[in-house]
Amino acid sequence: MTTFSNPSDTELKHLLQNIHHIAVVGLSPKPDRPSYIVAQALQGFGYHITPVRPATNEVLGKKAYASLAEIEQPIDLVDVFLNPSRLEPVITACIELKIPTIWLQEGVINETAALRAQQAGIQVIMDRCIYKEHNRLLND
Repeated sequence: MTTFSNPSDTELKHLLQNIHHIAVVGLSPKPDRPSYIVAQALQGFGYHITPVRPATNEVLGKKAYASLAEIEQPIDLVDVFLNPSRLEPVITACIELKIPTIWLQEGVINETAALRAQQAGIQVIMDRCIYKEHNRLLND
């Protein structure tokens, strides 16, 4: 049985240096929520953020979309802030849209879904915070 493992620090650093457009699934419009804090920090690092949250019009000054499929511009990475039980449709959408990388935030752990994405050729980072990793790998 295959088990999941995250990319190496070298691979993560290369990824963070080469991505531009991040779709944030589950981005809350509430400033005290981790998804908002992380997405705001990512904007500060120079990444283009697109919120994906149904029934929300705008977050952090950016138009929010109900689904990944509605976003017109190419997405380099999907950053996921969802309960792991809600992950399968996101993985399916990423596979269908040929999104190269999925980042599952701390606590978003679903090894079956992560392995399914990897088997489809998608790079997956699981149970890590992109903000913390950016600070650790790029701000030393």
